[in-house]
Amino acid sequence: MQMTTDNPQRAVAWWLFACCALVFLTLVVGGVTRLTHSGLSIVEWKPLIGALPPLSEAHWLELFAKYQQTPEFQKVNHDMTLDGFKFIFWWEWAHRLSGRFIGVVFFVPYVWFLVRGQLRGALAGKVFGFFILGGLQGAMGWYMVKSGLVDDPRVSQYRLAAHLGLAFVLFGLMGWTGLGMLQPRKASSAVAPAPTPASTTQHLGNWLVALVFIMVLSGALVAGIRAGLAYNTFPLMNGHFVPPEIFMVEPLWLNFFTNMATVQFNHRMLAWLLMALVPWFAWRIWRESPAARPAAVALTLWLAVQMGLGIATLLLQVPVALGAAHQAGAMVLFGLVIWANHSIRR
Repeated sequence: MQMTTDNPQRAVAWWLFACCALVFLTLVVGGVTRLTHSGLSIVEWKPLIGALPPLSEAHWLELFAKYQQTPEFQKVNHDMTLDGFKFIFWWEWAHRLSGRFIGVVFFVPYVWFLVRGQLRGALAGKVFGFFILGGLQGAMGWYMVKSGLVDDPRVSQYRLAAHLGLAFVLFGLMGWTGLGMLQPRKASSAVAPAPTPASTTQHLGNWLVALVFIMVLSGALVAGIRAGLAYNTFPLMNGHFVPPEIFMVEPLWLNFFTNMATVQFNHRMLAWLLMALVPWFAWRIWRESPAARPAAVALTLWLAVQMGLGIATLLLQVPVALGAAHQAGAMVLFGLVIWANHSIRR
């Protein structure tokens, strides 16, 4: 279906896309925050007054003293100076500030569109749900940080996966809704046509959305237990296709969440599965949906880029720039598979 030039919801759609861009930016900053081990530098959650940075030397010393009481300082960064603390503080503060900024950029225009009647009924409720989900995302971020302020100075890989997963859900829902607003359905006729059964391509597209999302969660587990610092060879894992340590943890199910060999192996296998399915999906789109071909081409090319970023990140033992780029690339891939799925339905 072609876009209309008189669509009154076009501004709402582009506002949602802007919010998606801010979620992406927050993801990038969050990736650097994690990779620089800055995420535990702020030991309190103050949603409102926490937006203000330290404004005096006394305030800096107060915050540093609180950080010195944490397991991370006592067990890992015991020789850290105030200048070193400022470096990790600014990254975590920027990550939290970007989350707050998304809330403002979302809520103020939402009220404006609501007053002007550009958002109404079920759509207004649906879009407000995104605001609630964003708030839950912020709360999950603090819940994740709290897990690293106890005995073990590492955040829980489960909470990290939940925090990252919520960001992708929010990004995907806003993006899909925005695409639907740019391509509204035509007015229905007096007799509504019978619904068309979903095609094989559409079913495959649905599975790819789920598969990319699962791979994102598996990547969070890799990051959470720092499995990227082990088995830094490719395509084999230290000379093995299946590493012998893959089931060394008891009980068996725990290997899939805590064993570096298993977690990294699963992440690799998901990548290979995507490398097989995405070209097939793109080929089907090319045959069946000419209007969706740009999305199919972009998805296929970006998957190759994302694979390259992942391999380079692994071989170089997770440098900050490459690790952050690989995480950001996952959200680009997720956005492209959503765009492709939306295009074949129009």
